[in-house]
Amino acid sequence: MSSNDQAAEAASSAKPETVTSYKGFDKDLACSPDGGQRVQYEVGKTYTHSGVVKACEGGFHACEYPLDVFRFYPPAGSRFALVEQSGELSREANKIASGVIRVKLEIGLPGLIKAAIDYTFKRALPIDPASPASATGTRGAASATGTRGAASATGYQGAASATGYQGAASATGDQGAASATGTRGAASATGTQGGGERDGLPGRGERDGLPGRGERDGHQGAASATGTRGAASATGTQGAASATGDQGAASATGYQGAASATGYQGAASATGTRGAASATGTRGAASATGDQGAASATGTRGAASATGTQGAASATGDQGAASATGTRGAASATGYQGAAMASGYEGRASGADGCALFLVERDDDYKIVAVWAGIAGHDGIKADTFYLLRDGRPVEA
Repeated sequence: MSSNDQAAEAASSAKPETVTSYKGFDKDLACSPDGGQRVQYEVGKTYTHSGVVKACEGGFHACEYPLDVFRFYPPAGSRFALVEQSGELSREANKIASGVIRVKLEIGLPGLIKAAIDYTFKRALPIDPASPASATGTRGAASATGTRGAASATGYQGAASATGYQGAASATGDQGAASATGTRGAASATGTQGGGERDGLPGRGERDGLPGRGERDGHQGAASATGTRGAASATGTQGAASATGDQGAASATGYQGAASATGYQGAASATGTRGAASATGTRGAASATGDQGAASATGTRGAASATGTQGAASATGDQGAASATGTRGAASATGYQGAAMASGYEGRASGADGCALFLVERDDDYKIVAVWAGIAGHDGIKADTFYLLRDGRPVEA
């Protein structure tokens, strides 16, 4: 057999490449592929593109690095899924186009954040087991396991993991990831494309992601702290933070940042343009400040606040409260005796049966001209229906 025949046989028997990646969608789990019409997706189904497959031009598009999806779909109001791409493939920059795509599993912001951390850890090189838990350089990885352990990885694509009581993890550099698991663990990822204490864009700490004074943080970084009283902070453009466990706190500051705190008395804060905050559990609180921010608190006595243009706040659970402040913001309270308040220009509020609604009407100069309060399901006010105030009267939005 000639070398050409052997090459042809090898090519014919080669297994087609399948890429695991992450895809963003609109609120209806739909999107429009480049060069094609709007496609409505369903989890578990496979789709085939009949036209040209080329990144940025045609085919189904997704991202290998999870947080790259924020470049195309903001965390607020979007949905995300783990997908498999196959058939003809075309790569360019931070996206992949494919002729075939299978939607395997829908994941929320916490799942996307965890995937970003796993992505970095899998590509990091382990340090010498005999050395201290510190790695400096390209793709270094550091891991400290045990009581009061600390791990630090500095450099390009570095990863740090501290597991145990009072552990701390810090990853500094491009695409760094930090994970601290256990009681009172803390995680910080710092640097360009790392979520942590320094940023690729000037920020104002807890105020917004616009130029100003304060901490500076990373681009597309991820920080995760799991366990009782864990804290995670990702500051900067497209950063993500996740704290899971009792009394955990998560903060993502900057453009398109996302914060998720899951557990008892968890708190999540996302500050900046298109930031999203989610706190799930008893007495959780979520706050998203900035343009098109979204805040969601699910559980007993949860509170959600979205401040800024077109912000959305949702509180689900007993006695939860949702507040949307800003132009055309929306607040929704779902659960027993929750409350929803919309206090901005053309703001709207919705509540389940028995929930309290508070509406403010403003003129074109944003001056308050009327206020109204009522109970969903009473006096002609429908439950689970958004209302805004017009001429002092609530009307369906």
